Amino acid sequence: MIRRASLVLVGALMGATAMSVINTATLPAEAAGSSTYRELSIFGDVFERVRAQYVTPPKEDQLIENAINGMLTSLDPHSSYMNAKDAEDMRTQTRGEFGGLGIEVTMEDELVKVITPIDDTPASRAGVLAGDFIAKIDGAEVRGLKLEEAVEKMRGAVNTPIKLTLIRKGADKPIELTIMRDIIAVRAVKSRVEGDVGYLRVISFTEKTYDDLEAAIEKIKEEVPADKLKGYVLDLRLNPGGLLDQAINVSDAFLERGEVVSTRGRNEDETRRFNATPGDITDGKPVIVMVNGGSASASEIVAGALQDLRRATVLGTRSFGKGSVQTIIPMGDAGALRLTTALYYTPSGKSIQGTGITPDVTVEQPLPPELQGKLESAGESNLRGHIQGQSETESGSGSSAYVPPEAKDDLQLQYALELLRGQKTDPSFPANPEKAELKK
Repeated sequence: MIRRASLVLVGALMGATAMSVINTATLPAEAAGSSTYRELSIFGDVFERVRAQYVTPPKEDQLIENAINGMLTSLDPHSSYMNAKDAEDMRTQTRGEFGGLGIEVTMEDELVKVITPIDDTPASRAGVLAGDFIAKIDGAEVRGLKLEEAVEKMRGAVNTPIKLTLIRKGADKPIELTIMRDIIAVRAVKSRVEGDVGYLRVISFTEKTYDDLEAAIEKIKEEVPADKLKGYVLDLRLNPGGLLDQAINVSDAFLERGEVVSTRGRNEDETRRFNATPGDITDGKPVIVMVNGGSASASEIVAGALQDLRRATVLGTRSFGKGSVQTIIPMGDAGALRLTTALYYTPSGKSIQGTGITPDVTVEQPLPPELQGKLESAGESNLRGHIQGQSETESGSGSSAYVPPEAKDDLQLQYALELLRGQKTDPSFPANPEKAELKK
């Protein structure tokens, strides 16, 4: 197995669907022509005119940053420039840990509502409870802030204090807590036992994903004897992607052999192939992979590999369809360039760019009445300026990206459990690796 070995220098998830690798340097393919430099001269003239004559003095650094991003976004939706702050945020997401309090939150009635405090974190130790409303952060009102802005205020350097003012149902007055920030490790994989089935939800592909997956499977094995365990559900719904090497490692966790994925760049000599190695940590138990319109990039690599190599049955609805690879290139003053440099292909040689992964078993998840007509299908093919996929058709990619909060209402999960328990049958289940057409 690949285990912890990195096959590439890794990058990060930044935005909804980016999958990245890092290069430390890059060279132009060829020198620009004289006409290009004339155009750059015109750009310089325009910049000077705007700087000197615009009705209000513009911020010069923002002008340049916006001009760079204008150039990059004209290429495709996933290429962009990241300033120092954005690049650091990207690195934080990649590591899967940050300085903070340890609470999962949402926005309700213009206040930040605590969904749950994470066990053994500063918030849980200080007495923050699920259902608490955060009204003030360091004395400043939360009303008027976006959720992202409030979360940013609560994050910060380790060992720095923060004062929260909480409104708690049943309390006769607001509760004030001073909490010391600490390193918060975000779980990339959540797991539980559904009777005789192991449930694995991969949330994103960070540096911690494979290790979290391995630990989750070991825990399930401890809870359910091998002769009772029917198999595993690998839930990749709402997973926006992340690191290429982690997608390969997660795929390899279930595989004994075969090509996991290949990436093909502008030049033929840039093609890279990544193969599975012997060692299936699930001991060959049946696997069902669940996807929907929120499954993108790295999660599509995993679903495509396990589907093509007949290791798992894919269930749900068509995935997002992001089949491109972004390279993260460090720039001056700690900024970074995120540039699309390749497309990836599943083991059968198929590009899912603009088409997505088609499930072996299609199971639609109905929307609750309050969301009907309000939730649009997510898909790469709907993004303006996306790279046209070689197999893309008018039907495009993507589907609904809704997952019910309660397992009992999750028709896709219930269908997967019934397949694993033999209560339902389908020709595609169980998948048989011996019938996979492997590349020579």
